[in-house]
Amino acid sequence: MATKKVEKAVPKAAKSKTPTQVVPPPTPEIKAVRADRIGKVELVEAISDKTGLIKKRAGDAVDVLLDTVVETLKAGGSVGLPGFGTLSVIETKARQGVRPGTSEKISIPAGKKIRFKIASTFKAELS
Repeated sequence: MATKKVEKAVPKAAKSKTPTQVVPPPTPEIKAVRADRIGKVELVEAISDKTGLIKKRAGDAVDVLLDTVVETLKAGGSVGLPGFGTLSVIETKARQGVRPGTSEKISIPAGKKIRFKIASTFKAELS
C-alpha cells in the first residue's frame, strides 16, 4: 500500500514596506595579464572577469567594438575613447624613398594610415 505524502501550502512572505537593497556581486579576483602583449583572448577574459559576463558575451562585445571602430575608420571618421586616445585616418602624399640594401630610388605611392593620438590623461599616467 502506497502512502501519499501531503505537503502543506506555505504562505507567501509578507511584503515589507522597506525597499529591498540590491547587493552587488563580489568583485572577482582579477588574473594578472601578460605585461608585454595582450591579445583578443586575454582581453575577452579580462572583460569577463571584471564584469561577470560569460566569455561568449564578452567576446561578442569585443567583436562589435572592433567592427564599429573599423567601419568608422573606413568611412573616414575618427574614434575617440575618453581617457585612452583618438584613432583617425590620415592621407599620405606620394614620395621618393630608398630601397635598403641596393640604395635604389623608388617612388612610394600616396595612401592612408591610421593615426593614434594618446589622451593627455593617459599620457600623464604613463610618465
